[in-house]
Amino acid sequence: MVVKVKTWIEDDNEHLVFGGGKTQILELIDETGSISEASKRVGMNYKKAWSHIKILQEYIEDDLVVVKKGRDSGGTALTPKAKELILKYKLLEKEVRDFSTKRFEEIFMADGETINCTKESQSV
Repeated sequence: MVVKVKTWIEDDNEHLVFGGGKTQILELIDETGSISEASKRVGMNYKKAWSHIKILQEYIEDDLVVVKKGRDSGGTALTPKAKELILKYKLLEKEVRDFSTKRFEEIFMADGETINCTKESQSV
């Protein structure tokens, strides 16, 4: 058995500001240089991906992408702020996951006993 956690950031009104999905879109934009290609890779239409970026930029109050127009020189790049945001989120996510795993083991495995999983027919 393992503990699973999801980490996301909300505003004071419980609106999603940032999480794994937005991180993935930004990382793919950085990798591909294209919002269109990034949205295809995550199975999202372009308009929705662009909407996520716009909403995120409103919350952050900073530009996260730079769109270069032009037939041969077009594309999209992340700003340093976007790259910083990705790194901070991934650090937070890792630390939450590591803490949860450690705490799970302390609480559920500290006495040396295992939890029997009848459905999987194995013990943890």
